[in-house]
Order: sequence, then C-alpha cells, then structure tokens
Amino acid sequence: MSSQTVTEELISQIDSQDMRAKILNLYSQFETEFEVLNSSATLPDDIQNIVITGLGGSAIGGDLIRTYLSKELSIPVFINRNYFLPGFVSEKTLVIACSYSGNTEETISAYNDALFRNASIVCITSGGEIESKAKKNKQFVVKLPGGFPPRAAIGYSFKALIIVFEKFGFIESKAGDTAETADLLKKESERLSKVEDLDNQAIQLAAKTVGKLPLIYTADDFTSIVGVRWKGQICENAKILAYANVLPELNHNELVGWKLNQDLLKQIHVIMLHDQDDHARTQFRMEITKKVISDYTESVTEVYSKGHSLMARVFSLIILGDWVSYYLAILNKIDPSPIEVIDHLKQALGGFRKEQ
Repeated sequence: MSSQTVTEELISQIDSQDMRAKILNLYSQFETEFEVLNSSATLPDDIQNIVITGLGGSAIGGDLIRTYLSKELSIPVFINRNYFLPGFVSEKTLVIACSYSGNTEETISAYNDALFRNASIVCITSGGEIESKAKKNKQFVVKLPGGFPPRAAIGYSFKALIIVFEKFGFIESKAGDTAETADLLKKESERLSKVEDLDNQAIQLAAKTVGKLPLIYTADDFTSIVGVRWKGQICENAKILAYANVLPELNHNELVGWKLNQDLLKQIHVIMLHDQDDHARTQFRMEITKKVISDYTESVTEVYSKGHSLMARVFSLIILGDWVSYYLAILNKIDPSPIEVIDHLKQALGGFRKEQ
C-alpha cells in the first residue's frame, strides 16, 4: 500500500489533462443551455416504450434517467448497449440515440436499425455522424458541448435526457431539482477538491482503497446505477479493476462466495452506498451483509447520500465517486485521463471494418 499523500505538487505532475477541473466543474453542466436542432419535431401520440441506445459514458446517463424516473413514467424505458435494437422496437417506440462523440459505431448501427423499423428517433450528441444523420432526417437533436471525455460529460448527458423527456411531455419540469443538484455539486466539489483538508472524505476513501479491489454494494432501487458509475470511474480513471452489485439480489448468490479464498477476500474494500429511499428491508439486509463480510475483510465503508430531491441525492454519491476515482489515480501515480487500451481497441476495430 502506498504511503504517498495527495498534494498539489503531485497532482500537477500526474494530471496532464486537468481531469480535476472537469470533476470540479461538473455542476456547471446542469446550468448549461443546450443548442437544439429541429426543435419543431414532434412524436406520435401512441409511443408505447422508450429505448435509449448508447455505450460507456453516453449510456450511463440513460441508466440514471431510467432509475430516477422509474416511479414516475407510465411507459417502460430500456437501455440498449448493442449494435442492434431489441425485437419489440417498432413505429410505436421512441429511440434516443446517445453518442457524445457522434461516432460510436454500435450507436450508429442501432440508429440505422431504428430507421429500418420506422421508430421515432431523437439524438443527443456533440456532433459526428449521428448529428449528420439526424439533420438529414430532420430529427430532434440536443447538441452537447464538445471537448470532454464522455465519462466527464455525465451532467450534459443526464440533463439532455431530462430536456427530451420534458419536451415530449413524458414528465413535468425538473427545473427545481436541477437547480438544487447544480448547487449541491458545486458545494461538494469545492469541499472535496481541498487536498489539504485532513477530513476530505474522497481522499480518505481513496487511500483506503489503494492496493485493494473495490467492490461497490448498493440497493437495487435508485442507487444501483451509481454503483456502476463508481465501478466505471475507478476502472477508467484509476486504471484498476472494480466491481458493483446490488441488494437484495446478491443476498441470493454472491454472499455465499464470502467464504473461501480468504487471503483474496482480505484485499477487497467494500463500499456500501446508502440512500434514504432504499427499501426498509433492503436497508436491514445491508446491515446483515456488513456483519457477514466483516468476518473476512476489515475494509468496509458506508457512504450516505446528501440533498433533498432524489436527483441531488443521486448526484451527491456520483460526485463523491468521481473524486475517489481521481484521488485513487493520483495515489497510484497514474494519469486519470488517458485510456490507451480503449483507443487501441477502436483502432483495431477500424482495421477490422476495412477488411470486410
């Protein structure tokens, strides 16, 4: 385990593309006014389901909107992460194509599939081929500001989806919740960005995670996707493996795995994310689960959401996870921004397409 502490000097040496500023300014993405193309576009009155198609940082916003609105929407929302759409997609489906770059090959393929099935299509992108196709087909587009790694544009993606759902009458205005979320994110990031603060929760969590395998446990209510977000941010920013799972499901299988391989279990840091709206019996399950796994690992940390509205509470956990992943990268002495292996994969896929 590294004894290195986080300092301004260490950050300046490691963070070559200023990921710190992107996390610090996440709040401003909720205050951004987006350009909208083909704003007069309409949808049929008989939309029966919604499919949000995207990958990586462009899909996590869809996951968040699905859980955030799960008790409010009267029609189902499905998140698609593939080249093709599910079989139920038809002319009564709204497909929301989300690609921050506009050039994600799986999303372009799914977009073309939506056209073939005569589905209604809305696009969220900063440009690229998705924007070109949407312009050609005169579809509603929320244009995102460019220049960010997709994972650092989560506020843009989420707010853009809110705009779409409001625009087409699926939900009432969320202006109040959005304003609270922006304010909370600003205050939390200002607090968590202070490396000299000995009580900095994000630095403490990161230091506790160095040399360990982070395992994020949440309820399968509104925070399940927050656990997925923590996992993804730790993998991409800190360049270490992380995993996430949900209760009560893990009580029916994974909990039994906390038995053998005890040397390995000691190297796991379990982080339990809590929200006030977690089901009462799930909260009790988390208490029991903590007692069980504490016999095998000393590293169990509990984190609680902050804020009034559900949106603010969800993003209070997201911003903490972003900072934890960032400080974990700094403590591991690795630049949080580059993702060379993904870039290599995309280049290899480009070569594969040329050979077809």
